[in-house]
Amino acid sequence: MTESSLNEVQYEQIPKRSPKHWVRPVAIAGITIASLYGAVCAGLWFGQTRLVFAPKKEITTTPAKFNAKYEDVLIPVKNANGTSENISGWWLPNAKQEEKAIGDRKVILYLHGNGKNISANASHANRLMRMGFSVLVIDYRGYGKSEGGYPSESSVYTDAQTAWDYLMQKGFKPSQVIIYGHSLGGAITIDLATKHPDVSGIIVDASFTSMTDMASLDPKFRVFPIDLLIHQRFDSIGKVRSLTSPVLYIHGTADEVIPSAMSQRLYDATTSKKKLVFIPNGGHNTTAETNESLYRDSILSFFTP
Repeated sequence: MTESSLNEVQYEQIPKRSPKHWVRPVAIAGITIASLYGAVCAGLWFGQTRLVFAPKKEITTTPAKFNAKYEDVLIPVKNANGTSENISGWWLPNAKQEEKAIGDRKVILYLHGNGKNISANASHANRLMRMGFSVLVIDYRGYGKSEGGYPSESSVYTDAQTAWDYLMQKGFKPSQVIIYGHSLGGAITIDLATKHPDVSGIIVDASFTSMTDMASLDPKFRVFPIDLLIHQRFDSIGKVRSLTSPVLYIHGTADEVIPSAMSQRLYDATTSKKKLVFIPNGGHNTTAETNESLYRDSILSFFTP
């Protein structure tokens, strides 16, 4: 047998693999990847509120730490089924404001961000009170001493509206109220202001354009259809165009959580009276501490006739 004949025999002895030999493993791998992808999408959908909100129940600090006079308040929130739950908060009356007739007073409704509770905002609420405003700061349901289950976009909007109603019941008029929102609270502030065009004005501190835009900042979410998956939308950029009250935007240039460019976009989209103040080197939670005088003057000058 020649060498060429031997090679032919050896070649013929090599088993020929059917295409089915590799199709099945590839199909299994594809199904596994698709299942994992679907599972992550489902997790993002059903577990979304756990990604957005980070409430804490323990109250660790009160305005008393800063020698501020305050009152604990409980405000009932009516549910669709007829039951009610209480939201907890603090009322910090400004002494000079208290000397005025109720119709001449100025009050700030303070709406905090997504983390912790009003404990983390005691110092700042006290700062705003010492600037000359009486302050109502609340915890959304699920936060601090407020009752209720885990928060959602719709529930925090309802809680903010309930706090607004509480101030109206105390005798304040919309023209006496400034709504202040930090971070996620800025989105809640914008939503509340669209429902009350006669509000004196709003302050949006270190907030974002939308939750979709925030998710797009994280590379790991870019492979998913985020716009379809997000139902906790907080679409501020779509709402600011309908604002009619004055808006003061404040943002630190060194914000490590929300890019200051988002406040620029909100400002550009706002058609009512507006002002944008960047705090050089200010972080997400330190706009006031970084430059106290700029922060204070920005608020007082904007809201002083």
